[in-house]
Amino acid sequence: MAYCVVTGGAGFIGSHLVEALLARGDRVLAVDDESTGSVQNLSGVLGHPRLAYLRASLMDPTVIEKITAEADQVYHLAAAVGVALIAADPVRAIETNILPTAWILRALGRRCQQGQPVKFFLASSSEVYGKNPQPIWTEGEEMVFGPTSRPRWAYGASKAIDEFLALAWHRQVGLPVVVGRFFNVVGPRQSGAYGMVLPRFVEAALEGRPLVVHDDGQQIRSFAHVRDVVRAVLLLMDCPEAVGRAVNIGSDQPISIFELARRVIAAVDPRLPIQFQSYQEAYGPDFEDCRRRVPDLSLLRQLTGFQPQYTLEQTIQELIAWKQAQRRPAPA
Repeated sequence: MAYCVVTGGAGFIGSHLVEALLARGDRVLAVDDESTGSVQNLSGVLGHPRLAYLRASLMDPTVIEKITAEADQVYHLAAAVGVALIAADPVRAIETNILPTAWILRALGRRCQQGQPVKFFLASSSEVYGKNPQPIWTEGEEMVFGPTSRPRWAYGASKAIDEFLALAWHRQVGLPVVVGRFFNVVGPRQSGAYGMVLPRFVEAALEGRPLVVHDDGQQIRSFAHVRDVVRAVLLLMDCPEAVGRAVNIGSDQPISIFELARRVIAAVDPRLPIQFQSYQEAYGPDFEDCRRRVPDLSLLRQLTGFQPQYTLEQTIQELIAWKQAQRRPAPA
């Protein structure tokens, strides 16, 4: 039984990871400042004898020292969330992504040098590839960012710094680090409040509003169910060959944003319209995006034998059902 710390443990992905760790028999400390997460996401396991919950900010170095002191494994998922936040508050996004990661790595690096290696998972992002023009991204692709005058690229650059730091600690002191690059994770508990496209579409459809598609809707993405992603994370953390590597995690089945909107409409109400909105209207005059973001999952499959268990259709239906349940009034 390992003692696992999950930062961002009350978030969308973090809460599912906490549940999976408890299910396999680990002790878990979930840490969250609830700025974008919610303790309600952990309602199914609150009170579990092997779960502790700490509401605290990782921008406080003393919190970092406290939570890393006895951990066997650290899963660092806490980060700035969503394109909308990056556009609105780039300073917060950059500092939130870089500073806690640096402090956690320093604390774990000290323990490693004292003969107490703690396995560390860093949740990174497909954003590190920037606007690389390749149709499918392998882990060795070049990072292609726009100019620093466009805040859109700050998120990807900050997550790239996180990766550089984590891999540097691995090289210098042998800290057992695994980096997972998440591609569009979706499913129950995900909010559309921070620009996440699928929950935003589902929320609009259930409210009978038009689905707003940015630009021309021909951007290509891929969407993975959160439980598939969590399973991939745990498989990688159990794989010795994954240590010291960055690995793509997600789905490799491409779909346009316009087609995604059509599928949500078909599942909720075929009469709903689609409206188009420019990126400038949505996020400001200096916003840029990439046209295609699809991972090559060969390395993940080679290391773990990973195969997804959920189709996109199943994921859409499950997210719709969860959103509907959230809208129902609580029983008297």
